[in-house]
Amino acid sequence: VQLQAFGGGLVQTGGSLRLSCTASGRSFRNYHMGWFRQAPEQGRQFVGVIGRTGSGPYYADSVRGRFTITKDNAKNTVYLQMDSVKPEDTATYYCGATNTAWGTTHLAEQYDYWGQGTQVTVSS
Repeated sequence: VQLQAFGGGLVQTGGSLRLSCTASGRSFRNYHMGWFRQAPEQGRQFVGVIGRTGSGPYYADSVRGRFTITKDNAKNTVYLQMDSVKPEDTATYYCGATNTAWGTTHLAEQYDYWGQGTQVTVSS
């Protein structure tokens, strides 16, 4: 499956941004879809995941209550709505697809497919 993430940009602290990740090749209904982020010189950090059957979503503590993951099966697209953003949310955001057990969907190494990443910069 091929993933393409887009929607990043520059946003002020407290603002909102919506990222999209579109899948092609195979339906993403077969996969759990996760969002991760990576700041310079840091590892890929889990943001949240939505299950193949719509279970969850489950979020990292750092974004819970501010970020929301949804998906549109008809459009083969998963979304990351980012509200009340903070400077520490600045990173390159990646979407990924995995067939791993639900309990390990927070681990980047469990993902089989990745999008190309989209940069989010939050100005203070």
